[in-house]
Amino acid sequence: MISLTEENYLKAIFHLRNTDNTVTINELSKFLDVKMPSVNNMMKKFAQKNWVIYETYKPVKITAEGNKEAALIVRKHRLTEMFLVEKMNFGWENVHEIAEQLEHLHSDLFFDKIDEILNYPKFDPHGEPIPDKEGNIIALDLKKLSECKKDDEVVFTSVTHSDDDFLSYLTSKNLELGTTLKIFDIENYDQSFTILKTDGSKTVLSKIVCDKILVK
Repeated sequence: MISLTEENYLKAIFHLRNTDNTVTINELSKFLDVKMPSVNNMMKKFAQKNWVIYETYKPVKITAEGNKEAALIVRKHRLTEMFLVEKMNFGWENVHEIAEQLEHLHSDLFFDKIDEILNYPKFDPHGEPIPDKEGNIIALDLKKLSECKKDDEVVFTSVTHSDDDFLSYLTSKNLELGTTLKIFDIENYDQSFTILKTDGSKTVLSKIVCDKILVK
């Protein structure tokens, strides 16, 4: 059985891995707020389980088996968030901490039942894809709102950060996933965006916010 600490490392690997399926010890250390010697020791254990390829002073290479194990932790987290929003009427800004606790339950039957009740959702409340039971995940071709140009019309599809304060801010602006947005204006001085929504209302968003909103 995978320990809680191992699961947290696996999830960190999932979020930090580069396109070549590598992650550095330093990146893991900062992300998890754990000293580098402890990260090294854990990666040596992961190498014994064939989850990573570990070599001293080199980035850690994640194996196919390691990717699957990491994706299955994320699957439990995102299914839980979706259940809390869809069936228990939680706001999307209130589900992360609860899902952090429930993702460590070791019951495939429990999460398979949640998946069935939700009619097998492909995405979580924040627009992030939910891995399937084999750890496969949908690849999304999205870009940051900040990368768009004036007069572009896009659909708000996902967020890069799901912290409570940011999601509460979006809620206060009545910005929901699936909303069509038109770039009405871009301020030259600070790169803030004036967004025109389908209801005709306008909203000004800072570049920091636009960097965290993903669109298609």
